[in-house]
Order: sequence, then C-alpha cells, then structure tokens
Amino acid sequence: MNEITVAELKKWKDEGKEFQLIDVREPFEYEMSNIEGENIPLASVLLEADKISKDIPVVMQCRSGARSAAALNQLQNLGYTNLYNLKGGILAWAAEIEPGMKVY
Repeated sequence: MNEITVAELKKWKDEGKEFQLIDVREPFEYEMSNIEGENIPLASVLLEADKISKDIPVVMQCRSGARSAAALNQLQNLGYTNLYNLKGGILAWAAEIEPGMKVY
C-alpha cells in the first residue's frame, strides 16, 4: 500500500499538484474538521467509486489512517493503481500541520 505523509500532502497542496483527496469519515466527522477533501464515507466508497479518479493521484484520508486503508484496499480490488493512504490521517495533520484544528 502506498502511503503519503501529511508533510508530503501539504507540499502537494502548496505546489498546486493535481490530485484528488477523499475523506472517508462520516459526515459529522467531516463537518467538525476537514482538509478540503471530498467526503465519501467508507460504507459508500464502492457505491461512489465513479467519483474517484483513476487518472491522477488519489489520497484517501480518515481520522487515523485505518478506514482510509480499508477504502484503499476495496478500490484496489476494482483495479485502482493510483491510490495513497494518508499516514496518521487528520490526527497527524492536526498535530504536524494545523495545531489549532479541532479533532476528537
């Protein structure tokens, strides 16, 4: 499984790199804090796979990295080869990039 650190993701954002960020947490979690990804909860990932690009890098993100890893595995079974799991999830983002972010 390919992983990306929050520092690498921040660099991608700062550089304007083309990628898609998918947040697989539940909507109430996303509303509390997010890093501007598209919210597709884990339970809906396979149903909404058509919204997930196969042409550019896709970063899967959740609270700590476990649910996004599960989503990544599900999508790899559909033939996706462009996926990255955000190591440590939004907890790592809040700790390393945005310390004032509200997390739970």
